[in-house]
Amino acid sequence: MPIKYPLEVRERATRMALDRLPDYPSPWAACRDLGEKLNVGPETLRKWVRQAQVDAGAKPGPSSVELEEIRRLKRENRDLRETNEILKAAASFFARELDPRHHG
Repeated sequence: MPIKYPLEVRERATRMALDRLPDYPSPWAACRDLGEKLNVGPETLRKWVRQAQVDAGAKPGPSSVELEEIRRLKRENRDLRETNEILKAAASFFARELDPRHHG
């Protein structure tokens, strides 16, 4: 299970990495070095930096707001599918119960 970092740690680490990106040959190098110092996994920090760049419009991709909306819609879709399955099962059950041939 992934580690859940406090928002303050995430924001501070992301800001620090973004500020220091020019000092490194690549974003990965920055995240690898700074992640170790901040006790944050380098890949986790790289994803935070990338998302911050997308949110700022510096990189293409879905924003944090859009990603949250996608997650919400997927949850809603899953819930509706489950409800639909329950309703289908109930309709089938009641159709059998109300069928006069069933009670012979």
